[in-house]
Amino acid sequence: MSEPEKAHRVFISAAEPSADALCASLITALKKAGGDFEFAGLGGAKMAAAGCRLLEQTTDKAAMAYNAFGKVLHFWKLLGRVKTFLKNNKTDLVIVCDSPAFNFHVAKTAKKLNIKTLFYVAPQLWAWAPWRISKLRKCCDRLICILPFEENWFKSRGIDAIYAGHPLLDELIPDASQYKKDYADFDPKNLKLLLLPGSRKAEIDTLWKPMQQIALRLKRKCPQLEIAAVAVDEKMKQLLRNRQTVGFGCSYITGSLTDAARRADFAIVASGTATLQVAAVGCPMVIMYQSSKLIWYLLGRWLIKTKYLSLVNILAEKELVPEFMPYFDSIDPIVRSIDSLLQDKAKLTQLSSDLVDLTASLHSENASAKTAEITARLLGLNV
Repeated sequence: MSEPEKAHRVFISAAEPSADALCASLITALKKAGGDFEFAGLGGAKMAAAGCRLLEQTTDKAAMAYNAFGKVLHFWKLLGRVKTFLKNNKTDLVIVCDSPAFNFHVAKTAKKLNIKTLFYVAPQLWAWAPWRISKLRKCCDRLICILPFEENWFKSRGIDAIYAGHPLLDELIPDASQYKKDYADFDPKNLKLLLLPGSRKAEIDTLWKPMQQIALRLKRKCPQLEIAAVAVDEKMKQLLRNRQTVGFGCSYITGSLTDAARRADFAIVASGTATLQVAAVGCPMVIMYQSSKLIWYLLGRWLIKTKYLSLVNILAEKELVPEFMPYFDSIDPIVRSIDSLLQDKAKLTQLSSDLVDLTASLHSENASAKTAEITARLLGLNV
């Protein structure tokens, strides 16, 4: 009798809630693809539920760049734990998902130990740090891209990259045209507004209050205004409730973001992956983000290489939706922009159609299954 096939041991590093969701879907897809796997790593509740043994819960410690400095010591110690684990536990593959500031170090550690590395979600070097391509080339065996243009950009710079589609859009139906909204009979007085303040505490710290203020301003012109806010989990939902402004009220959603966006007439969205999910179901929006004024003026505006900052406008190569990035103080320009859009039914209808057309290719395949297939082949499995 032949010896039973040994399990393939995979270590996954995810620091953001969105990365936790992506990696949980990948774990599930790998199990469905066949083969015996053991998963360990850094992540959140979704990865744990999918079957990953966590060294540490990291998603509640995610931080934006400008306030991450206080967490450097914590993540340095965490990197030491990762190094110890990889030295003492045979690992066939390390998958790092998003958060390049930390995960570049994880990947570098893996390569020093001769462990294959897979970067899941290409770091946006095309936007802000093209000089880091040599570092990526040294520590990356395979790169999974979730935006169409990224594959050629990275391949032309010597990276083994492949476009897999956007996994968070896997739940959408193939016929994207059904998501286009018609605003011919839309009455702004009955506006259904969706607020998406982000999945990280740092985003909620800076965006939740102004989003509420914008909603309250809109309510003066839209007396029947219905407001809903999406929270990534119950913990974040409670945080939003605790920071609710006097006079503000809304319903809170922890389910499908895309379902919430389908029901809404308009959305105010924190810049990030959520903008693509909202766009994919044809919901017009404005995008906002806040940064440190000092860091932005000293560094940020010089480092950013793209004309636009939001993913939707980068893909469109024009300002398809208004973006207020970085947003600092006054909400007046944001309110004026929203009010102008709400008064133009034809523009809202066209914008909904344009957003669906723009993002249709991102959910043309089962991205999680395709990523699982790429991962399995990197491990030498035939699937």
